[in-house]
Amino acid sequence: MPFITPDNGSLTVFNLFDTRTREDQKTLLDTMQGIIEGANYPGWRSSTLHGGLDQPCAANYIQWRSVDDLQERYEGENFKHNTVPYFTELTTSVHLLKTEVVATHLHPALERIEISPDRDDFTVIVIMGVEPANQARLVELFAKPDPFMEGVEGYRSHSILRGLDGDYVVNYAQWDSRETYEAFHKLPEEQRPADSRAMRAAARPLLTSRSSNTYEVVYARSSAGPSAGER
Repeated sequence: MPFITPDNGSLTVFNLFDTRTREDQKTLLDTMQGIIEGANYPGWRSSTLHGGLDQPCAANYIQWRSVDDLQERYEGENFKHNTVPYFTELTTSVHLLKTEVVATHLHPALERIEISPDRDDFTVIVIMGVEPANQARLVELFAKPDPFMEGVEGYRSHSILRGLDGDYVVNYAQWDSRETYEAFHKLPEEQRPADSRAMRAAARPLLTSRSSNTYEVVYARSSAGPSAGER
């Protein structure tokens, strides 16, 4: 199964899809699973499919060897003339975010960050828009270790990914339940440590946008050879 590490040399791609209904979401997930089951593209390392919980949407967390391998896949005739039009019919929006993992944080009880349907993670994906001139500063703020998180009930991990286009940062977080995540999310500012408050205060004016969705992992497959994320 795929693992998230900042030193595996993978290009990480988020394919994010919004759909109109739960029925469209199910059709989309089934179709994407079929594509992943047959994936044998040069440079492809893994795909982990997520189903949206709060909204009818989907996310595919994909690891590639390089940007060139990704471009070869998306410039293929079958993808352009068959896959893209089909997805357009099922979705209201599609976003492709090219990123690299720059930092991972995890609970001391965990040895590494795995994404798998065999786990029961409550997953939150946050997309933070930022001016290119401020991206490095935003990454720096979120990449710093936060010992406070290790003691938060239900916290498992979060990973910070830098958008290669320069104008966004992604936070991929795992929790043990919706309840523990929402309790943390709604925690009054005065109950957070001074360091955490300072980090949040410094990050807030850098954001040009913020969006998030909650997910469960429904399917994952890696290429043959060493486990994805361990190269």
